[in-house]
Amino acid sequence: MTQTAYRIQGATGEWEVVIGLEVHAQVTSKAKLFSGAATAFGAEPNTQVSLVDAAMPGMLPVPNRECIRQAVRTGMAINAQINKWSRFDRKNYFYADLPQGYQISQLYHPIVGEGEIEINLDEKNPDAQTKVIGVERIHVEQDAGKLMHDQHPTRSYVDLNRSGVALMEIVSRPDMRSPAEAGAYLSKLRTILRYVGSCDGNMDQGSMRADVNVSVRKPGGELGTRTETKNVNSVRFVMQAIEYEASRQVDVLEAGGKIVQETRLFDPDKGETRSMRSKEDAHDYRYFPDPDLLPLELDDAFLEECRQSLPELPDAKRKRYEKDLGLSAYNAAVLTAEADTARWFEALLAEGARVQKKSEGEVAKASANWLLSELYGALNRLGRTLEDSPVTPEDGAELLALVADGTISGTIAKQVFEIMLESGGKPAQIVEEKGLRQTSDTGAIEAAVAKVLAGNADKVEQYRGGKEALFGFFVGQTMKAMQGKANPQVVNELLKKALA
Repeated sequence: MTQTAYRIQGATGEWEVVIGLEVHAQVTSKAKLFSGAATAFGAEPNTQVSLVDAAMPGMLPVPNRECIRQAVRTGMAINAQINKWSRFDRKNYFYADLPQGYQISQLYHPIVGEGEIEINLDEKNPDAQTKVIGVERIHVEQDAGKLMHDQHPTRSYVDLNRSGVALMEIVSRPDMRSPAEAGAYLSKLRTILRYVGSCDGNMDQGSMRADVNVSVRKPGGELGTRTETKNVNSVRFVMQAIEYEASRQVDVLEAGGKIVQETRLFDPDKGETRSMRSKEDAHDYRYFPDPDLLPLELDDAFLEECRQSLPELPDAKRKRYEKDLGLSAYNAAVLTAEADTARWFEALLAEGARVQKKSEGEVAKASANWLLSELYGALNRLGRTLEDSPVTPEDGAELLALVADGTISGTIAKQVFEIMLESGGKPAQIVEEKGLRQTSDTGAIEAAVAKVLAGNADKVEQYRGGKEALFGFFVGQTMKAMQGKANPQVVNELLKKALA
């Protein structure tokens, strides 16, 4: 299915948007890039600062092996070139939240080279067009501290908790051509990072943010001058920033103006970007190799350890769910879109396979349908997520097993599930305590069928006269008479026999 190209309609015709993203992802590590200070979110200001982070005289940086490992694993997850030799550089500038007076980064020799990420603009549609977005590089660098402007009427305070936190800067090629493509790329990248475990992807907490580079041109023409909108912290805001900025640039150009290469900020309340500083008078950062750090040299054993530690990634998992488990493309896409959902489903499936005497495919389909309809529906209603679900994968598997072996019907299972949500009880225990076990006692069911047919003689006559749609009515009435506890299969068989 061909995707319609995204175009901005201007007074002089159509314009094409060219987009590149620089994503800063905080590396999952208990310590900072060059010190042992903690990195937990939400700590009191200046309580997670070592002498290295505060740039005290004589303090020397020591690279954190785990941060390097996570960057390498991330590169491997996007099929990128891993550079066995890389180097740290100093980026020199002064700002109040940067105690060293420079940032340690990797300008010339990054740890990860070119890779790629495949996106699908509609993950739930198997026929939707896919596109490969190039990744130019991933390098590791220190984060700066944070200025706090709301603590005092006339002064700004500095919090150095983030100073020295390890970041991966993941730089894309300018391959995106619409807000939707940029949103799909950022979502897919976040999913990969969460699967790998190299970043938690929590954009609302600042552990992942994007600098958005946007330019416009006539379709297929020369690249235009770009602007960079800094530190955008949600997928939706990235898409809004692109839409606004591209339209703004078209308006400027069509009015005879020129685009200034500048840094801009996005205002989510107004849905617009505004100028922050011009790039034309930007400082020369005077990069040079950091004299306190040796180059990083990675051996084959380290790289193999990184490769072996990678989990099954989302695209491979989705294909396996479709091919091996027989799940629909839609269900497979939803189940693999978030690492937490996939892990929950895998736990549900593993326990289901253990307690049910059915094929893996049958267990998988029943488990997927229950998770995506019943459980998701209940969690949405309760305003909760899988992380704080009152029902565990083991409980879910036990409930599905009771349906599979005929202990309870699907209708009764819904009642049991509601009780589980309220009480946190175990399914089998609830069934026994509430007397909800399904009956296959043909004598009791035959008596109920006879009573239903006797009380609806006119409908029996209509059914026998060819109105076969009434069969569902008889099933419903029989189940009602049995308080929902009759085995539906036995009810169907006995009704067919009685109505013959």
